Amino acid sequence: MDSRWFRNSFVYLLILVAVVAIFFTLFQPGSSTKEMEISEVIDRAKNGQVEKIEVQGDILHVITKSGEKFRSRKENSASFLDVLNRAGVKTGEGGVDVVVQEPSQFGSWFPLLINFLPLLFLGFVFFFLMRQAQGSNSQALSFGKSRARMFTGSRPTVTFADVAGVDEAKQELQEVVEFLQYPERFAALGARIPKGVLLVGPPGTGKTLLSRAVAGEAGVPFFSISGSEFVEMFVGVGASRVRDLFEQAKRNAPCIIFVDEIDAVGRQRGAGLGGSHDEREQTLNQILVEMDGFDTNTKVIVLSATNRPDILDPALLRPGRFDRQVVLDRPDMNGRKAILEVHAKGKPLAPDVNLETLAKQCTGFTGADLANLVNEAAILAARRNKKVIGAGEFEDAIDRVIAGPERKSRLISPKEKEITAYHEAGHALVARLVPNADPVHKISIVARGMIGGYTRVLPAEDRYLWTRSQFNDMQAWALGGRASEELVFGEITTGAENDLDRATKIARKMVMEYGMSDRLGPRTFGRREELIFLGREIAEQRNYSEKVAEEIDDEVRRIIENAYNVAKDILTAHRRKLDQIAQRLIQKETLEGEELEALFNAPVDGQPVGAASGTGQAAATPPASPTPVPSKEEKRGPLPQATPYPSTP
Repeated sequence: MDSRWFRNSFVYLLILVAVVAIFFTLFQPGSSTKEMEISEVIDRAKNGQVEKIEVQGDILHVITKSGEKFRSRKENSASFLDVLNRAGVKTGEGGVDVVVQEPSQFGSWFPLLINFLPLLFLGFVFFFLMRQAQGSNSQALSFGKSRARMFTGSRPTVTFADVAGVDEAKQELQEVVEFLQYPERFAALGARIPKGVLLVGPPGTGKTLLSRAVAGEAGVPFFSISGSEFVEMFVGVGASRVRDLFEQAKRNAPCIIFVDEIDAVGRQRGAGLGGSHDEREQTLNQILVEMDGFDTNTKVIVLSATNRPDILDPALLRPGRFDRQVVLDRPDMNGRKAILEVHAKGKPLAPDVNLETLAKQCTGFTGADLANLVNEAAILAARRNKKVIGAGEFEDAIDRVIAGPERKSRLISPKEKEITAYHEAGHALVARLVPNADPVHKISIVARGMIGGYTRVLPAEDRYLWTRSQFNDMQAWALGGRASEELVFGEITTGAENDLDRATKIARKMVMEYGMSDRLGPRTFGRREELIFLGREIAEQRNYSEKVAEEIDDEVRRIIENAYNVAKDILTAHRRKLDQIAQRLIQKETLEGEELEALFNAPVDGQPVGAASGTGQAAATPPASPTPVPSKEEKRGPLPQATPYPSTP
């Protein structure tokens, strides 16, 4: 148990003993008995009024024949029987019954102990307060001690087998493990292992997990601390903790020091409000000295993690300190599959679960996202009283991670439901028909989180390069929902807010960053500046004239209008199919997989199902559609392809 619990229990016990002592002091048993002089006792005994006398040392307990009780005390040490006999009092049968009891030592000490207990209690309280004061004083003096948590090499921990999707990073760090295990191999060749390794990557990519795996593989002590734990409000505490941390590490060498979120203390110097006397800068200076001081033979390796390497001080990143930077990016499809296999190990999966298909649907997910995905699927299976985790649970978990939980309790009018169905059907149909979009995987008009419906597509492969045609088609199917609303209802709603924002960002990047405008040429516009102290990008700095700014706006508008016109032309040419998809969505709310593919390929007979809804006002604003998540599917059906985009003037 916690030692604090024992200390509190001891204090409570002292308080209880003091209360009992005070009670016995004020209300001692027998304190209400009347006192009687010894001479009066002898006189009453002579007169035959006394029935019994109990002798306990010097104390006499007298019981009269009338039932009264008195207490008296002997005046000398002579035997009380002798005193009665000399006084002519008959004892024994026919006289006074005298009972002599041996006095107990406890009985003689107990009153004294009771009287001294309050003083003992006050002494204990004073002693306790003094100890507390010494403890707080020692805590104040221990501010400079390192708060790093040490994990010994014999403790079961993470290994490289528990880390997947970062094969290149594991290969880089394998050298660190070999140096800690076989240092003589490197020393024989005159090689020097990097003193520091900086793990760089987005949140959730496994930086902390990989550093623990290095310590687990090497079997050496592992010191873990966060960058924010170095700095306190007291001057010099951070530098003192750095010194203490490295002293502990040198005593346990070879070992590993892991500093998580080092950007909390390692930001560029000269940006603080306190100038060179800033406590954070003093801490950073001490880290620089410890990592590259005069002592170069220590077998201490520093691992650090950050997702903002751009704001770190250059002196921290130079060779001799953090010699090597290991980048942990979001995993590709094979990496995602390997991560899913690690987290699915030991979990009962249904035969219909295909981890490769799941990996294709999770484009952009980090390792932490995939771990959360498997956990959410297991929770859903348990909630549905299933013994195994099926493909349906994984599908629902993906939607839950991307868009949030279903909001089936949200009641919407039939008109809003129809508008939302046509909106999502417009997204899906345009994405199906444009030549460079990914296959449609799922359409839903069930509200999730802050969105009222969504269309999800599956990419055939991970992409690192994007073409102008792909951007154009991406904008077209992003604007397909708004085009569908205008075509069917003759009215537009706020449901396309997210779609418009996404299309505008793509168009502006095409013009200003990617040089994809024939009118403005292959150049970039705007310059980004960073504010070191805040550690984030500020608004872009314009390096172009007002006239060029107008041309940029005109070009962005032209690109978006072209995409919107293509989406509208596709939906106009395939109005019957649009009505068919929308009506099926109204009935079933969610379409995916083989059912969706069959619907795309199904012939449309007769008049369009939704022809009667050609005009009219929307009863209310439908929820905004989410930004589609790229995914993959099977071959497209026999629907005709859309006409190509008009050429850029």
